[in-house]
Amino acid sequence: MRARNVALLLTAALVVYLVLLADRAVALIGTGTAAGIALGIGVFLLPLLGVWIIVVTWRSGTQIQRLSRRLDAEGALPDVSDLPRRPSGRVDREAADAWFDRRRAEVEADQDDWRGWYRLAYAYDIAGDRRRARATMRKALELEAAERNLTDRK
Repeated sequence: MRARNVALLLTAALVVYLVLLADRAVALIGTGTAAGIALGIGVFLLPLLGVWIIVVTWRSGTQIQRLSRRLDAEGALPDVSDLPRRPSGRVDREAADAWFDRRRAEVEADQDDWRGWYRLAYAYDIAGDRRRARATMRKALELEAAERNLTDRK
């Protein structure tokens, strides 16, 4: 199953859960007691937070997918298929570190190139540092948006 289909399925399941949770919130508010209303309002905040998280996550995913398609069209999409892998399928740590060092050098050479930041985020990801991968991908998204805005003005 493609990753997008899994994401859609999980999102649908989460939406069902959030609807059921909102229904419980309405039932609590409907009790008319002060405690029920307070709990109901508190419980109702959870589905609102959940919807916000879903929207932000899907928005980020579509933006990253757009960058991925651009890089693919340019023939510059990161390729780690030749790196050695562990039995688990993860890239060997030493190979991932060496690949990371090359991507970091690319970014240091040109701090304003979103393509380098995208590849660096990918390097963080294969090295297992998801937090830095997300932060670096956000930088790539910012730089690409600035580049796009600049070309739109011309």
